[in-house]
Amino acid sequence: MPFHHGLTLTETATGPRALAALSSAVIGIIATATSSGDAEAQAALDAAFPLNEPVLISGQPDIAAGKAGDGGTLGSVLTAIGDQASPIIVVVRVTEGEDQDETDLNVIGATDGNTYTGLQALLAAQTKLGVKPTILGAPGLDTQPVVAELVTIAKKLRGFAYVGAKGADGFTPAATEAEAITYRDNFSDRELMVIWPDTAQGGGDIIARALGLRAAIDEATGWHKTISNVPLGGVTGLEYDVHFDLTDPSTAAGLLNQSEVTTVIRQNGFRLWGNRTCADAQQPNFAFESAVRTSHALQETIEQIVAPFLDQPMTLGLIKDLLETGNARFRQLATEGRIIGAEMFFDPDQNSTQELAQGRPTFRVQFTPVAPLENPNVDLVITDFYYSDFAEQLT
Repeated sequence: MPFHHGLTLTETATGPRALAALSSAVIGIIATATSSGDAEAQAALDAAFPLNEPVLISGQPDIAAGKAGDGGTLGSVLTAIGDQASPIIVVVRVTEGEDQDETDLNVIGATDGNTYTGLQALLAAQTKLGVKPTILGAPGLDTQPVVAELVTIAKKLRGFAYVGAKGADGFTPAATEAEAITYRDNFSDRELMVIWPDTAQGGGDIIARALGLRAAIDEATGWHKTISNVPLGGVTGLEYDVHFDLTDPSTAAGLLNQSEVTTVIRQNGFRLWGNRTCADAQQPNFAFESAVRTSHALQETIEQIVAPFLDQPMTLGLIKDLLETGNARFRQLATEGRIIGAEMFFDPDQNSTQELAQGRPTFRVQFTPVAPLENPNVDLVITDFYYSDFAEQLT
């Protein structure tokens, strides 16, 4: 360093880092689309939605629907989403096969590590488009084999999948609540919600509307609010009737919810009704959709917290700054009502000198998600107490 007789100033940024808000309201869908028009119309469709390529729609899905041709699922799915909100959507278009098995294979897709097709193409969205889809579905195409792969993709993306209940064959829509309940038993994944019945429009319309509604709730309220008991836009009727009574658990809606199947009710408009995931008994803490999505959101937040500190000299000051950055963010989330509370710890018992010398400190984060008010209990008591001053009130 050159000789200098005087003061040398070096500016160093320390203390907690400011974190930008993360968006969880990005929808990822798999759809088919064809055009019955001339070659020019088909070419326009191919240009707008190339096969097996993630395509970004940043708002106004109803306008994008006009470019989706007149066949397949894409146009109606985009319209249904647009009835709920104008979210960011990642679309992967696939071809409809000669039979159901071929269509399923096209939807499921594949990858060789360089190219991605079908559902696998959603994994490439962040690299290609700069956004990561976390609200996932394949409306009208979500057969049981597709759902199995959709859940795998959801786990990789820290996403959540919404699917329609199917009958015993795993392909055709369930026709009764009993079939829907039986179908739900095929899964044990916390990243999944099964919904029944479809709307009167059919073709997975309720799933498309659920995806749009989920994004709308994320933007208006947050990922800590479940999809249940929020008005659905554009629904005029249901494919199958569902008996619902707010105080009677023995109705069809009550039995579906008891079996972790979300249903649709009509009460001041049509609403999805159900908070539960397909988590098995080994994951009781993730029975609620909101708990799963809170965990995913906090994992994304922790990445954001830690990333600026990676590869920096590991001093006491650095560790304190990291902890305060994390805990400041968790306090903010608690103030916003998105979590009950969370805290980041540096536990001395989990950090040996050998591990610290290797640059491997261990931190612990504990959190409490916001539970939905699913079953308030009200005791109705009859009493003569309010007659106690009856005579005095007459004078």
